[in-house]
Amino acid sequence: MKGLTTSTNSSPTEEPFLPLFAPYLTNCSIVPMQLLNYEFLLCLQVSNCLMLLVGVALNSLALFVFCGASTHPSSSSCSSSSLVFTINLAVADLLVALSLPARIALYHSRGTCIACSYVHTFSYFVNMYCSILFLTSICIDRYLAVVHSSSTLHRWRTTGAARCVCAIVWVTAIVVTYSFQVRIQSRCTHRSHFYLTILEFLFPLLAVVGFTLRVTCFLSTNHGLMPQQSRARRTRAIRLLAAVLVVFTVCFTPFHLRQVLVYVRVRFAGAALGRGTEHVLAYHITVTLSSLNSCLDPVVYCFVTDSFRRIGVDGERKPHSVHVPKGFARHRPRSRWRTRVSGRGYTSVWLLLG
Repeated sequence: MKGLTTSTNSSPTEEPFLPLFAPYLTNCSIVPMQLLNYEFLLCLQVSNCLMLLVGVALNSLALFVFCGASTHPSSSSCSSSSLVFTINLAVADLLVALSLPARIALYHSRGTCIACSYVHTFSYFVNMYCSILFLTSICIDRYLAVVHSSSTLHRWRTTGAARCVCAIVWVTAIVVTYSFQVRIQSRCTHRSHFYLTILEFLFPLLAVVGFTLRVTCFLSTNHGLMPQQSRARRTRAIRLLAAVLVVFTVCFTPFHLRQVLVYVRVRFAGAALGRGTEHVLAYHITVTLSSLNSCLDPVVYCFVTDSFRRIGVDGERKPHSVHVPKGFARHRPRSRWRTRVSGRGYTSVWLLLG
């Protein structure tokens, strides 16, 4: 801990460092710049630069794949609710990555670039909470697809409903973040931050955990009754939900846990909000860790959902016409599997997510 900080008497003339999440909380949470040494700030800058490059590259590739999938002639359900949520998640993750230059500039200026702080605060936290809510929406969508595949609830899994949910998520995140940013600066809003943590993190986390457990229990009790293809498809749904849960735990939990601890310290111990050295270090480490979400989500799409990965690999290959014997199409069993023969002499199998 001591190696990451310097003495508070080393540079009395330096400007105070404004935390990234609190340019509008100046009177509550000014952090002296001398608490953080140069090596630690340099490490933060390098980490954010790497996440910027990886996040932009992977999410741009993901959007290219998904947008191509939505118009692919061989995948009729690729315009389903699953893809709508995933495209919006990729957009949010891409915007998270694109907000990192403002944070890097803030670190480089040693906290004196107030404009960088405002720009980063708004863009980063809007898109972080959008990512959380879109991950939750994907989890609920998978739950409806697996557990309620034959009930009336499955009818809500439409493209129109998914687009309405996405619009509500974007508007809510923008309005809430903007309302925090225009609050009167003389008023400490740690209680509001606590409520925001409950609303936009704890409830989604409980939903992800609950629906993941429900899907796992359902598949465990009905495993022997499913056809082999259906079992494989629904096993992938468990992998997707487990990956979402891992992203929540690794990326978002540390930051929001720190927010709760700060609230408890201020509310019950009467301490200053985030002034201690340990709070400064915890803040910057957990905020940086939460940005890792923009790099992990593309791995979730590409390596957990095999159909998206196959679309990305085979999307540009044009199939040759194949002679189909008479009567084959009439007697072919109905299935959610699609096959096509490529020009390179192999058959590509498509598993649709709807």
